[in-house]
Amino acid sequence: MRIVGVIDLRGGLAVHARGGRREHYAPVSTVAGATIAAGDAVDLAHAYVDVLGIGELYVADLDAIEGSVTPSIHADVVTRIAHIGVPLWLDAGIWSPAHAAEALATGATHVVVGLETLPSWGALADICRHVGPAHTVFSLDLRNGIPIAPPNLRLAPMHAADQENGRGADSILPEAVAVRAAEAGAASLIVLDLARVGSGMGPDVALVSRIARVAPGLELFAGGGVRSAEDLGSLAGAGCAGALVGTALQDGRLRAAGVAAARRRP
Repeated sequence: MRIVGVIDLRGGLAVHARGGRREHYAPVSTVAGATIAAGDAVDLAHAYVDVLGIGELYVADLDAIEGSVTPSIHADVVTRIAHIGVPLWLDAGIWSPAHAAEALATGATHVVVGLETLPSWGALADICRHVGPAHTVFSLDLRNGIPIAPPNLRLAPMHAADQENGRGADSILPEAVAVRAAEAGAASLIVLDLARVGSGMGPDVALVSRIARVAPGLELFAGGGVRSAEDLGSLAGAGCAGALVGTALQDGRLRAAGVAAARRRP
């Protein structure tokens, strides 16, 4: 199983994400119980790779995702992280082939296209064609299981059975979003619930399992709530190829031995 170490950037600092409330994120100062320079994203990346044995990194440029700056504002930091030499996923509010090309120019190996900032399904298809599906990852952005999408993006409505299970009539089915992303050309998808990030409540294994059933061709990753090696095992059993992990690596609940064991898991 692939473990992807998460680095959230805000105002030039690596911050500790909790519940998607980005204005309250504080600088990261520890990794696996050891102290690092507060907010130093490159130090955090090195700790993930050199101390914990992480094989891939994910950088979320929160300022760019929120539209408060251009994606290039953190380009120097991203390039320094890319020089560490492991695959690097970059989530920076990317919504066009030109933005995707800028991301790859920083040294990223994968561009992350988030539902939160996606203007149209045609934009995702254009990025997949220009960058290639192997270098494009779609992020199914959720809050408490509900997709987060711009109001003008057309999404499939919730089925009646799901409304009966407690979701509102205006809700959108995450599984339908995953299928639509696959139709647009995405080969990899992150099931990312911001409400679970840094919460310690565990990942939504049931949702991952449902998406794996309706979109069997997608390579699935889970983000938000991973606490332990046991959670990673549950996600693997649900059909995940890997998981994005931040808090559990930073606070020491998941250490090098757990990472190594998970990476050996098919």
